[in-house]
Amino acid sequence: MRQTPLTLRRWKRVEYERLVDLGVFEGDPIELIGGQLIVAEPKGSPHATAVGMATDALRAVLPPGWIVRVQDPLALDDESAPEPDIALVRGSRADYRHAHPAHPALAIEVAQSSLGFDRQHKGSLYARAGVQDYWIVNLVDGVLEVYRDAAPDASAPYGWRYRSIETFSPPAVVTPLALPSAPIAVGALLP
Repeated sequence: MRQTPLTLRRWKRVEYERLVDLGVFEGDPIELIGGQLIVAEPKGSPHATAVGMATDALRAVLPPGWIVRVQDPLALDDESAPEPDIALVRGSRADYRHAHPAHPALAIEVAQSSLGFDRQHKGSLYARAGVQDYWIVNLVDGVLEVYRDAAPDASAPYGWRYRSIETFSPPAVVTPLALPSAPIAVGALLP
């Protein structure tokens, strides 16, 4: 007997946001990535500590006109609303009362079990969306991975990838591209 292949339903961001507004995913750690609903990595103590440390480090160097969003959605494209652990965006909180930001200056993921997914899939998604600066706080190896210089790549999951990948360990210092006068100690980002 021949079986029909399964059909995956791809979601649009507006559909996903409507379901969120209706409370369908209340309490579920769900993100929309490339039209698919993805369950987010569980947030254990090292993850929560790293998110808090990175948030504190960024807020300490922010000039006026910038905000740090923590585990909040981005409206990247018609089929993606990822929730990076941290996003640096221009403006004020009130600027985003009607819509999530679409163009973060920096997206940061804290990764342990999701490290491969964050490198390949989220990296490709952020590169396609034009995010100039993407960082992964790599809890597995105790390093910061910095991804820059997005370029098309047909072999990448979403057709784009970062050409520049650097790895930093303490006592190194890294500077967000959008804040060239705001160096951050890598040790301030790692638990």
